[in-house]
Amino acid sequence: KPAAALLGALTAQLNYGVPSIGGKDSMSGSFNELDVPPTLVSFALGMTKADKTASAAFKKAGTKVWLAKIPMSDETLMPDFKKAKELIGSVYKNVSAGNYGGVGVVKQGGAAAQVCKMAFGDRFGFDFAEGLDKKTLYAPFEGSFVIESEDKPFEDAILLGTVTDNGMFTIDGESVPADELIACWSGTLEGVFPTKAECPATTEVPLFRERFAGAPAIKTQKPAVVIPVFPGTNCELDSARAFERAGAQVETVIIRNLTAKDIDESVRAFAALIDDAQIVMIPGGFSGGDEPDGSGKFIATTLRNPLVGDAVTRLLDERGGLMLGICNGFQALIKTGLVPYGKIVDTRPDDPTLTFNTIGRHISHMAYTRVTSVKSPWFALSEAGDIHAVPISHGEGRFVCAPGQLKAFAENGQIATQYVDPSGRVAESLPFNPNGSVSAVEGITSPDGRVLGKMAHSERKGENLYKNVPFEKDQKIFESGVKYFS
Repeated sequence: KPAAALLGALTAQLNYGVPSIGGKDSMSGSFNELDVPPTLVSFALGMTKADKTASAAFKKAGTKVWLAKIPMSDETLMPDFKKAKELIGSVYKNVSAGNYGGVGVVKQGGAAAQVCKMAFGDRFGFDFAEGLDKKTLYAPFEGSFVIESEDKPFEDAILLGTVTDNGMFTIDGESVPADELIACWSGTLEGVFPTKAECPATTEVPLFRERFAGAPAIKTQKPAVVIPVFPGTNCELDSARAFERAGAQVETVIIRNLTAKDIDESVRAFAALIDDAQIVMIPGGFSGGDEPDGSGKFIATTLRNPLVGDAVTRLLDERGGLMLGICNGFQALIKTGLVPYGKIVDTRPDDPTLTFNTIGRHISHMAYTRVTSVKSPWFALSEAGDIHAVPISHGEGRFVCAPGQLKAFAENGQIATQYVDPSGRVAESLPFNPNGSVSAVEGITSPDGRVLGKMAHSERKGENLYKNVPFEKDQKIFESGVKYFS
């Protein structure tokens, strides 16, 4: 059966004129008396221009939705590839021209499941057309299209229904709330991959509007940034690109650790670059594979090396420089004390820390954050209360500290950013407080604001990204850091 599936996949590739980029069969899935069903999975990638790409989400209430089925051959029960390519080409041209709203592809569950997924994100409702049979709604017409369009897109397209703004799904006279359907859909694997967890009570943190009044020892229009690349780091390129676009000059240094000589040479090179830099940025990733027993420990150990530590001290205390740590970098900053104390210290058990997400696993999605304090130079181009949508990706992002410490940080303007819900309220629970941080803290600073640690990946920005997500995406952190030296 896997061989037959492979031949079928090859037939589709040859007739559509597209390649697969990889695959996996099930033959290695058997162990002793355990067997898995014969399976072939083929990975494929369709390339197109980002500005011609549309989302599957429904765009507005009142529009009609249609099913455009892939033409099939009655003889082979496979697609009529010539007619199928014509259909796909027509859909692509209309999407590129902006003639359609949401466009989705039918998968498991049929057209009915695809309609639900296209409506769920913005809590649209849907009135299904009368007279639809179960085959039209639920048959796995894989590769067929669900198209949001006021006009009938194809002669043989089937009307599925109409998008509504009441959050109700109506079919054959029965109505079900969207939230109830979402709970049924997402709750199936809640015990395996939880989406809910207890979060600590939220303490009110007022907006802090006082800005940093200091200045660096040396002004420059093009500050030098050094970015260390540790084993497991994976965000150095995005970080370097963000700084370069902001006007900085960037130098990366690879921290090699295969031999004692490699470590010594890397440490000396890193320290020398810090002495020539105005900014040190610790990027995100999984340094050392987040082992042993916690993230950022290898980076923190490197920062504590006397040569590197002394160079960091000179940067901050003598030259008025800046430091930034995102995700894994934030973990390293907090393990060294650079946040919240502004210097490398021997941390104590009761110091603030970052620990495992309350749901007990890695999370990766967009988060809404509020600029709570503009004290830091890193937020010179933001206003207190600004809301941004920023991607997160971490397993240990939960900020924890004692109530007294939190109060002191808030009063001093060190709580830079907090997770909020789309209405702007500080998030008290998942998914808007994604890791369960105390008072939804996403980023904190040193006492004077020149060292910033944050979990959300502000460096992952650019054109044509996150089209479905509301709010501004660019926090202007990198531009603010460069502006500080001009």
